[in-house]
Amino acid sequence: MIKTIDASILRKMFIGAAQNLAVYEEQINAHNVFPVPDGDTGTNMYLTAVNAARELQTIPDPDLSWEKLASVLTSASLRGARGNSGVILSQIFKGVADVVSETEGLLTVKRFAMALSEGARVAYSAVEKPKEGTILTVMRVIAETSVKCSSGRNACFETMMQNILEKGEQTLQDTPNMLPVLKKAGVVDAGGMGLLRVFDAFFAVLEGRELAKAPVKTEVKEEVAFAADVHDLDDIEFAYCTEFFVKNIRPRATEADIDKLRDKLSRIGNSLICIGDLQLVKVHVHTNNPGRALQYALELGEIDRVKIENMLEQNRKIKEEMEKNKKKVGMVSVCAGKGISQIFKDLTVDVIVEGGQTMNPSVNDILSAINRVNADSVIVLPNNKNIILAAQKAQELADRETVVISTQNVAAGIAAAIAYDPQAELSENARAMEEAASAVCSAQVTSAVRTTKMDGLSVSKGDYIGLSADKLLTKGKDLNQVTLDLIKKTEICEGEVLNLYYGEGVTEETVAGLVDLLADAYPDLEVIPYKGDQPHSFYILAAV
Repeated sequence: MIKTIDASILRKMFIGAAQNLAVYEEQINAHNVFPVPDGDTGTNMYLTAVNAARELQTIPDPDLSWEKLASVLTSASLRGARGNSGVILSQIFKGVADVVSETEGLLTVKRFAMALSEGARVAYSAVEKPKEGTILTVMRVIAETSVKCSSGRNACFETMMQNILEKGEQTLQDTPNMLPVLKKAGVVDAGGMGLLRVFDAFFAVLEGRELAKAPVKTEVKEEVAFAADVHDLDDIEFAYCTEFFVKNIRPRATEADIDKLRDKLSRIGNSLICIGDLQLVKVHVHTNNPGRALQYALELGEIDRVKIENMLEQNRKIKEEMEKNKKKVGMVSVCAGKGISQIFKDLTVDVIVEGGQTMNPSVNDILSAINRVNADSVIVLPNNKNIILAAQKAQELADRETVVISTQNVAAGIAAAIAYDPQAELSENARAMEEAASAVCSAQVTSAVRTTKMDGLSVSKGDYIGLSADKLLTKGKDLNQVTLDLIKKTEICEGEVLNLYYGEGVTEETVAGLVDLLADAYPDLEVIPYKGDQPHSFYILAAV
């Protein structure tokens, strides 16, 4: 158990945070709600952290003290801060540094919890109008969790970090329920995601684990992020994202003068952050009059590193690009499993809603997906009989013409998606896709969750069971034999091609064994296996 750390370990933790943000930069960026110049959350957080990391690395080991580490961390992260997320991260670091700087001897679990609490407090105070459902909320929960884990004789850094990451992830996943714009976009808060990557790195360094070096590629489609909130972008009140530093502050200035600057800026814009001290002040504001913002700053000192970006112009380009790429008819599919999701994406489905057996999405989840599609009309593939009604309710609420194809399983959904024609009208596509879905002969192999008797078969909990058209047809202890027996009792064996989607936990060796069995039993049947990774169903079978 790690109960104390020294300054060299804490330095490695912050250096590791920058490294981890570099790895996840693209993934974090993909969760931005607003695709405007101010929106590169992953990049902004990485550049903020890496500036601090570089300067921390320059401190010679003999000179490394808590006070020196805290001073460099505060100054470097503020000077390197980019955008709202970067500035907020710098203030979290500042709060941590303020407590760490007064440490005598080794840093205890309890004192680190105090530092995290101060980090949350300073970050909240840096934002003029804090919003819940953001990086601030995630940091607050992290701080609260750390305090709960810091008392008692057995308190240690490992337990604290495990709980921080668990509670932090739960909070991150809940951010769409706190902030409607996130729910509409179908993403969690990007800043909160970035913050958890910081704490992932902290934990890895503490345990002596290697951090990843290759960037993680995102699975979030860029066009989805673009489509998420273009209507909200129409309502941008302040057009210019304006950032700068104020340095060489006039000799007679006081902290009250910084407060006055903050007050003046708040009257001409929003998204305001004005932080710092009499050595350096960092300003970020969205305004329609960047010149006036700079003039106010000149009353306090010299301005430096000015960056002004036109968010309206960026929005115009986004809308032009979206209009150019707009489809006649788009598609939404509900499914589970990376492989199944990828198959639907390859069939040009625009938005995937994660769901299926035991995890039915809500009406709002499906409605949000419909609204994200860049198309005049939308077709929804529920792919589960328990999801069809929710999809139909979402259809009623949608802001564009929408049709629900009553696909009762994934096999029918894939067949429908194959029948989609990007050049055809909505009615033509709906008719063709309904016909394709109804023509599929499908079945699945899963396992019994309880002992029962059904359709004339006695089943024990844990048995492999084969079902088709909601009827239990086969059962047994051998997965592939149950599957072979199932095929014999359906029309699947009469088809020319069998698409075999194997689920999570099914090995390629097991699949190869089934393919061999089928080749012996049905030499004229072409079997095409696909790695579906779907939960609950070992095999999904579809004859075409």
